[in-house]
Amino acid sequence: MEKYKISKEWISLTDVDHIINSGAKIELSDDTVQAIKECRSYLDNKLNENDALIYGINTGFGSLCNTAISKEDLTKLQRNLVLSHACGTGEVVPSEIVKRMLLLKVLGLSKGNSGIQLETVERLIYFFNEDILPVIYEQGSLGASGDLAPLAHMSLPLIGEGEVFYRGERMTSSQLLSKLDLAPLELKSKEGLALLNGTQFMSAYASHAVSNGYKLWSQYNYIAALSLDAYDARLNPFQSNVNEIRNQKGQIETAEAIFAILQGSEMIQREKEHVQDPYSFRCIPQVHGASKDALDHVKTIVEREINAVTDNPTIFPEEDDVVSAGNFHGQPLAINMDYLAIALAELGSISERRIYKLISGTRGLPAFLVANPGLNSGFMIAQYAAASIVSQNKQLCTPASIDTIDSSNGQEDHVSMGANAATKLYRIIDNCFRIQGIELMNAAQAIDFRKEKSSKRVEDICQQFRQRIPFVEEDQLMHNIIDKSVQFVRSANFN
Repeated sequence: MEKYKISKEWISLTDVDHIINSGAKIELSDDTVQAIKECRSYLDNKLNENDALIYGINTGFGSLCNTAISKEDLTKLQRNLVLSHACGTGEVVPSEIVKRMLLLKVLGLSKGNSGIQLETVERLIYFFNEDILPVIYEQGSLGASGDLAPLAHMSLPLIGEGEVFYRGERMTSSQLLSKLDLAPLELKSKEGLALLNGTQFMSAYASHAVSNGYKLWSQYNYIAALSLDAYDARLNPFQSNVNEIRNQKGQIETAEAIFAILQGSEMIQREKEHVQDPYSFRCIPQVHGASKDALDHVKTIVEREINAVTDNPTIFPEEDDVVSAGNFHGQPLAINMDYLAIALAELGSISERRIYKLISGTRGLPAFLVANPGLNSGFMIAQYAAASIVSQNKQLCTPASIDTIDSSNGQEDHVSMGANAATKLYRIIDNCFRIQGIELMNAAQAIDFRKEKSSKRVEDICQQFRQRIPFVEEDQLMHNIIDKSVQFVRSANFN
C-alpha cells in the first residue's frame, strides 16, 4: 500500500487528489513530529510558568473570551467545547468530503503552530487510513471562526462521542472504539479549539470542486466538439489566429483543445451552407475559456489555504508568542467558491443552449432527434430537464459571501458564509454533470443521423457511449437513458 509522508513541504491539489483517489495511507515525517512535540511542550511550559490569560486556552470562547478558567478545568473546557459546538443539522456530508476534511485537518495541525498533542494528530491519521469517517452534517457553519459545527462533529469520535461510518455501517463512536480496542482521547488545553477552529470543511469542498471543475471543463470540450459536428458547425472560430489576438489564456487553451479533438473529421471539413453559427457553438472558446481561467485562479487560492494554519490562537515557540487573530475567517474561500460556482454554472448554461439547437429540426436533423416526430416526442423533454437544472444553478449562484450575520453576542460580527458557498457549489457541480450527460445523449443521437464520419477521438467517445446507451429509434422511458448518460460522464475518462 502506498504511503504519503505529511511534512512541512507544499502540497498541491493534485497531490491531495492522488492521496484520496489512490487509497494511499498517510504518516507524519520526522520533522513534522518534532514540530508538533515542540509546540505542545512550549504551550505546557507557558501555562505552568504564568497565569496570563490566553484566549481559548485558559479562557472561555467567543464573547466569553475574558472569563478565566482554572488549570484544573482546562481538560474539561476542551471537551465541553467539542460537545457544545456539535450543532450540525441537515443532510449528512458525503464521505468523499469527510475523507478530505480529515486529511486537510492533519495538514493544518502538522505545521507546529497549533499546540496539539501528537497523539491527537495520530488518531486523526488512523481514522483517515482506516476509512473511519465521522458523521458530519452540512448545515451549521458560518465560515468565520472556522467551520465550528462540522469540525466539532468530525472531532467527536476522538473523545468517544458522536457517530461514524465504518466498513459500510453507521455506528456510535463508543461502539467503534470498543470494537477496535481504542481508548477515547483526553484533550489537553487548546486542543479542542485547534480541532474546531479552521477552514477544513470549506477547504474540503473547495478542493473537491476544483478537481471536478477541471473534469467538467475537459469533458465539456469533448462533448462540445461532438455537438459541433452533430450540428454541422464551422471550425473557423477555433483557429489559433483569431483566439490568440484575444490574449485570454483559457480561451486559447479551449480553442486548441477542441481544434485538436476535431482533427480528421469528415463532417467538420465539408462545405457549409451557413456563414456562421449561433453563439453557443461559435463562442465556446470564450465561454469555456473564461471558466478555465476562473478555475486556475481558484486553484491557486485553495492550494494556499490547504497549506495554511487556520486555527486560533496560533503559537510561535521560537518567538515566545501566542497570537489571537483571525486566520480561521473563510472569506478567501467564500468569495472564490462563489466565483467558481458562476464559472461552472456557465458551462452548464451554454451546454443547454447547444441541446436546444440540436433538437430544433434544423441543418438536416429531424425535429427532437427522432425519426418520426409527432408520433414520437423524442428528446423534447430532455431539453426541458436540462433547462430546469440550468435555472436552478442560476438560483444557486446567488453569492453567499455577500451575506453576514452577527453571532456570539457581537464578538463575531462579520462572517464569511463560506460553508453555504461550499454546499451550493457542490450542488452546482452535481447539476453540471447532469446537464453534461443530457448534452452527450443529444449529440450522440444527432451525430448518428449524419452520413460523414467525425474525428477518431469523437468516434471513440460515441462508440464507448453506444456500448451503454443505444440509439433511440422511438419513444421510450427517457429517465433511464438520462440516468445512464449521467453515470457515463461521471465515470468517463475521455483523454
